[in-house]
Amino acid sequence: VQLQASGGGLVQAGGSLRLSCVTSGRAGIRDVMGWFRQALGQEREFVGSIRWDSATTRYADSVEGRFTISRDVYKSTLYLQMNSLKPDDTAVYYCARGGPRTAVRKTTDYDYWGQGTQVTVSS
Repeated sequence: VQLQASGGGLVQAGGSLRLSCVTSGRAGIRDVMGWFRQALGQEREFVGSIRWDSATTRYADSVEGRFTISRDVYKSTLYLQMNSLKPDDTAVYYCARGGPRTAVRKTTDYDYWGQGTQVTVSS
């Protein structure tokens, strides 16, 4: 399984960005996909997740109501729509894929990772 994230950039506070993550290779329809982020000097933290079959989503409290995760099964692509961005959202954003499981908020819940894309929010 391979993942390729894109869409990062520089945006002013209050602005929006949409990240994409194309996944390829053998994967199961019941897999879960997630977004994580890592700010400079910080640990990688959970942003949100989506189940590939049901599209059930989960979000971190810090992004609930501002970020939306979706997927296009036919394009094998995961999206992260980020609105009302804040300087605290500045980080490298990673997409990840894991097998069918109930836990989705830890990095250890995922088996495959993309390379990351930088998001910088200026004040």
